[in-house]
Formats: sequence, structure tokens, C-alpha cells
Amino acid sequence: QVQLVESGGGLVQAGGSLRLSCAASGRTFSSYTMGWFRQAPGKEREFVAAISWGGGSTYYADSVKGRFTISRDNAKNTMYLQMNILKPEDTAVYYCAARYDSDIYYDPIAFASWGQGTQVTVSS
Repeated sequence: QVQLVESGGGLVQAGGSLRLSCAASGRTFSSYTMGWFRQAPGKEREFVAAISWGGGSTYYADSVKGRFTISRDNAKNTMYLQMNILKPEDTAVYYCAARYDSDIYYDPIAFASWGQGTQVTVSS
């Protein structure tokens, strides 16, 4: 199993930007497909973005397409989520997740390893 730790959350005004990081330790990071998910109070966890193990393929939820960018640096065992033009509806706890696989997945059930989450709050 890979261990994951998110960072970079915080409070930002609408229209602002944040960059989340997910640091991985344990097994070979480059063998994992990675994803970002979020969960707002009273709502189910939802898919945000995913990236293949080599970084060549990415996939986004429609709600963040064009505003968020997922990337990874396998040499640093770290994944990122650059979030621009943030909206109040982006407010949630953001989680990174890993699956030992080469294909992209967007169903949270497919991911075996999860971080503890980082809070993102966007004020209007």
C-alpha cells in the first residue's frame, strides 16, 4: 500500500487559486494511477480529476474542466491539483487517492489508498 498526505488547502475568495499537493510514500509511486476527490458537508464523495501512472492521460469532472489541472512528478512522489477561478461550490474536503494500476479510474470504489483530506473553503 502507498501512504498519502495532502496539503495546500485553505481559505480563498471566489475567483482565486490554490494548489493542492499529495505526497506519497511506500511502494513505487509511478506504478499508481492517482485521483482527486472531494466531499462537501452532507454530500457524497465526488470525483474531481485523475491521472495515469505516467501522467500522459488525465480526466476531469465537467464541473472543474477548464479551471483545474491535475499533474504529477514521479521523481518527487507527488501529485498536484492546480485550482483556478475557484467558486463557492468548490468548497469541500479534498482527498487524493491511489490505485495500483495503469488505467484511469474515476469511481472512488476503485481506489484502495486514501489520504486524510485537506479543507478548501471558497468565500463569496
